Amino acid sequence: MSDPVEGIHADGVTKWFLDHVPEITVPLSFTLIAGGRSNLTYRVEDAGGRAWVLRRPPVHHVLPTAHDMVREHRLMSALGPSGIPVPRTIGLCTDESVNDRPFFVMEFVEGHIVRDAPDAERAFDIPTRRGVGDHMAETLSALHVVEPESVGLGDLGRHDGYIERQLKRWREQYDKMRVEGVDHKGVIERVGDELARRVPPQQRTSIVHGDYRMDNVVLDDNGAVRAILDWELCTLGDPLADLGLLMDYWTDSDDTMSVLGRSPTTAPGFSTRLEVMEHYGSVSELDLTQIGYYCAFGYWKLACILQGVYARYVAGAGAGDPSSVDALPAQVVRLADLASEALAATP
Repeated sequence: MSDPVEGIHADGVTKWFLDHVPEITVPLSFTLIAGGRSNLTYRVEDAGGRAWVLRRPPVHHVLPTAHDMVREHRLMSALGPSGIPVPRTIGLCTDESVNDRPFFVMEFVEGHIVRDAPDAERAFDIPTRRGVGDHMAETLSALHVVEPESVGLGDLGRHDGYIERQLKRWREQYDKMRVEGVDHKGVIERVGDELARRVPPQQRTSIVHGDYRMDNVVLDDNGAVRAILDWELCTLGDPLADLGLLMDYWTDSDDTMSVLGRSPTTAPGFSTRLEVMEHYGSVSELDLTQIGYYCAFGYWKLACILQGVYARYVAGAGAGDPSSVDALPAQVVRLADLASEALAATP
């Protein structure tokens, strides 16, 4: 058996695999792929070299409405037959005696997960980088035209008032995740109030991923999307919220701040933010006139999420992720300021 890994009870999880996954070869090894910022993600490999992915909630400080494994598993299972690229789900465990919290297992999709500019430069040559934005825009548009009822997801959430509900939800989450001694001087509240005052009409009801960005997709060698990952924020709602958030993450080389640090798109050769947005517009029937509002909403939501990340680290969560948290309070304020700037530039 592998050395202990925080968030994994190896004996219980191995027994679950033996009961639910055919022809595995024990022992299993567990490696944390991503932890602390959302659900915890592990690579599980058997003695024969076969690999899977296990997803579970954070170890500590879990909000009651967040990190729903049953919901995420349902979403991916429903979307698989529709042609949207998602990993194939293997099984769901809701018996908390196995591993403390529910978890699900899915296939391990081979490909490139590009988290920063050096990753992008290693994965793709410049002509391939040029096409990544078009591929991601087309995949997002394809998700947005899936009729929720056609894949059994018509009851996933309310069909109207998405932005209003999101503003309420993230304001409440922010309030629950306050940290003693950290004062953002009301910037989250002020920007949230302005966003609530200016909500655009929702043009259609789509399946909204909620966190669509380059490091939440697996890309093939040609830069096309092989799988969309991390569905924990998915619901029904306004598709332009997804596009606005993608624009926030799609950093141009001359931007003064990158939401992703050394954003992959700062490597030479990538399409600009405007070009990606225009390509989405060319394959979608949606009116993008108010996209600046959705960019502002995305920045504000990220500020609220980052506050939750900071609060969980302070509380001791993270399952081994060594990332520094010292700069997070300032980043929360900067994201709220970017939201305010985007609103000011939107007609």
